[in-house]
Amino acid sequence: MNRNELYADTARRAARYASTLDSRAVAPSPAAIAALEHFDRPLPEQSSTPQSVIEELDEFGAPATMASTGGRFFGFVTGGALPVTVAANWLATAWDQNAAMVVTAPVNAQLELVAARWLMELLGLPAQSGCGFVTCATTANFAALAAARHALLGRAGWDVEGQGLFGAPPLTVVVGEEVHSSMEKALAMVGFGRARVVRVPADAQGRMIAERLPAVDERTIVCVQAGNVNTGAFDPVGQVCERARAQGAWVHVDGAFGLWAAAVPGLAHLVQGLGAADSWGTDAHKWLNVPYDCGLVFVRDAGSLRAAMSAGGAYLKQDEPRIPYQYTPDFSRRARGIEVWAALRQLGRAGLVDLIERCCRHARRFAEGLSAAGCKVLNEVVLNQVLVSFGTAERTHAVIRRLQEEGSCWCGSTLWQGNVAMRISVSSWATTDADVERSIAAIVRVQA
Repeated sequence: MNRNELYADTARRAARYASTLDSRAVAPSPAAIAALEHFDRPLPEQSSTPQSVIEELDEFGAPATMASTGGRFFGFVTGGALPVTVAANWLATAWDQNAAMVVTAPVNAQLELVAARWLMELLGLPAQSGCGFVTCATTANFAALAAARHALLGRAGWDVEGQGLFGAPPLTVVVGEEVHSSMEKALAMVGFGRARVVRVPADAQGRMIAERLPAVDERTIVCVQAGNVNTGAFDPVGQVCERARAQGAWVHVDGAFGLWAAAVPGLAHLVQGLGAADSWGTDAHKWLNVPYDCGLVFVRDAGSLRAAMSAGGAYLKQDEPRIPYQYTPDFSRRARGIEVWAALRQLGRAGLVDLIERCCRHARRFAEGLSAAGCKVLNEVVLNQVLVSFGTAERTHAVIRRLQEEGSCWCGSTLWQGNVAMRISVSSWATTDADVERSIAAIVRVQA
């Protein structure tokens, strides 16, 4: 089998897998998980044919996958990859471009430029912002915090890239009480620490209480959240920006999925004032529904992002106006810009708005249907997140376990303000009304 035949055979296998998503259980069976032991063997001494490797992956790997790219996976904020983005991903993989530089991947460099411009227009971000195509929102937050560190310490006369943090003027970091763990991880990686932060109290939905924001100054970074991972609630971004930036503080928005609300007229009020922040991080593999992994960082002052992310080397000299590696922590990387462009090119503004509105409508239907069945919804459903309690913690855990075993859909558990809850996250383009009704019926059935 030659290369073209191998690629064609693999595409047929992938298409067959996709065709089974609606009929199979969402989670893999215990037998399929057990069969993964097949792979646990010594390193082969001899080569195999490429076809035999793909056959082995398909036979033992495909059954052991979570059907998260289908329409009934609600366990995490996980988008199901749009078919056009899967196809674009395959094509880009076949091209095998190193997206670090313009010279090594001219098509990706051009599509990053175009996609970044489209994204900033859709999200209402300053047109001059720098944009980096990274792995995930954690990395986007890391890159944004590094840019903030550069800018704030630079104002104090400190070259943090050259001198590091040893002896640097201290910076204050302010977060909401409901700050996401990925934001805390980014704070740790950039050298600010998880514990050395000022925490602002949150309300019953997890929103930062703007009136409780402490005094800030030109050496303060304020991190706000667009879309609480449990409730979907939004910190009052506009209020925080108005107060913080008036004092010279830097405002960063962690918007892993909630940032996309800015593209939807009916949801834009949730992120009012978003464009007044200094930096933003989000995931494209959530609501833009591109394949894993793909995140995005935006920084109003593109020069601060470049200064924090750039690397030197005599062999790296280029004169293009935008060199991709200068906007991301990694150097060599895959060409993520291609699938982001493909999603935006195929969906257009109307398609993206429809996708997000549809997910939010599905979330409201989950809340209505489960409430009518006597289940307790714990949050105001303002976006795509629904928290459901079935009484005691023990009973809620039991319902979640039975639902996962039953297989009609997959939802996970969380702890919300002392309550164990089922968390339903609707993020996939593939979820239909029928998927939602089938899932509601399954939840009601297993909790009876």
